[in-house]
Amino acid sequence: MTVFRKNPSGRSYGPMLACAFAVASALLPTTPASAGELVAQTKLRVTVLQWMPMKGVYEQWPALGGDFVVSDEGTIVLPVIGTVEIKDMDPTKLAADIAKRIQAKTGLVDKPDTTVAILEYPPVYVVGDVAKPGEYKFREGMTVLQALALGGGERRGTLGAGKNEIGMVGELRGLDVQILRSMAKIARLRAEASGAETIQFPPTSTAAETDLAQDIFNQEKTIFNTRAKELERQTKSLSELQELFTAEIDTLKQKTATADDGIAAAERDLNAVKSLVSKGFAVMSRQSELERVLASYRGERLDQVTAIMRARQNLAEAKRNMEGIEDKRQTEVAIEIQAEQASLEQLRLKRDVSQKLLLDVLSSSGPAAASGQSAAVSYAITRAKDGQEATVAADESTALLPGDVVKVTSALALLQGGEASPETASAGTAQPEEASQ
Repeated sequence: MTVFRKNPSGRSYGPMLACAFAVASALLPTTPASAGELVAQTKLRVTVLQWMPMKGVYEQWPALGGDFVVSDEGTIVLPVIGTVEIKDMDPTKLAADIAKRIQAKTGLVDKPDTTVAILEYPPVYVVGDVAKPGEYKFREGMTVLQALALGGGERRGTLGAGKNEIGMVGELRGLDVQILRSMAKIARLRAEASGAETIQFPPTSTAAETDLAQDIFNQEKTIFNTRAKELERQTKSLSELQELFTAEIDTLKQKTATADDGIAAAERDLNAVKSLVSKGFAVMSRQSELERVLASYRGERLDQVTAIMRARQNLAEAKRNMEGIEDKRQTEVAIEIQAEQASLEQLRLKRDVSQKLLLDVLSSSGPAAASGQSAAVSYAITRAKDGQEATVAADESTALLPGDVVKVTSALALLQGGEASPETASAGTAQPEEASQ
């Protein structure tokens, strides 16, 4: 990792400054990297130090630094100062810009000592007529030839090519089965989302595929029926709960009406006894007893009203839960459909690439390869710049940048009906993805 430091003040603090720099260097990794352009997906480490005159030491501000990744838009988001646009800045200029922004944001007299370290570059990709196409770690000064070596060198027809072809055919067969399973799952999920009673599965092309597809379709039908029954049980349970609360409310209303009748009767008796007591025909104890009975009736009625309110609240909650079951189910199904469609697109793209590789292997194992002819190799680099991709011709000594895609094309593959040219490689690769959509 290369460390780039911005020290705007230029002060000399003698041994204390040297000691502070030593401490700061110890905090950063030491893996070497180049001071090139900061392309997207480059991982950076920003460290901010500030001289503390009262203490006589440098102190690190961890809240203002940390590890960051350059976005595809060419920006990083730092604490306090927010989004910083990289543009064409190198780490040194970026460190100076960050120090300036921190000074303006915090009101410091001097700019803080800021360093930008490149922790990791984006990888390079090697594709085409190579033994091991794939993603490889970028190293400083890497060339096309070195990338070709990482990819196992040029792919050639060998005596063992037959075994390779059998393995690739088996892999293609496995991908076809995965694609069929994914399509069946999507059909089942769409049936669940629409509330259909049956699943409309995709058609199959061959008899052998039909037998396999039938097994997969039966599995999806089982899942479909099980989930439908589970939803039905939950809905039925909540419906019964609503009926229970409704019946409870009706019963409580009847009890309230009975209590009202009791209160009215007790009030009539009490009024009559009061009249007799005032005339001396009844004793006071009789009046007190009727007053206690009336208070008891009123207390019971209040309890029944409270119970009715509680039952209504439970009924409303049961209705909300019943409505929430369907909403939750629709959300879960939508998320599953989205994830499965993305997986299906990846499987289709992988299958198309595998088919193309198999055709390349078969063509490179043809008469020209068997006769020992050597095939010329051409190289092309696809490089992203300002959100646009450009493909340029290259040779073995061409230096690579982080994120480059190296396309290796054998002239033998062209003669056997392979790709037309390196420039059309990106268009040819995009066709399967468009078809999958």
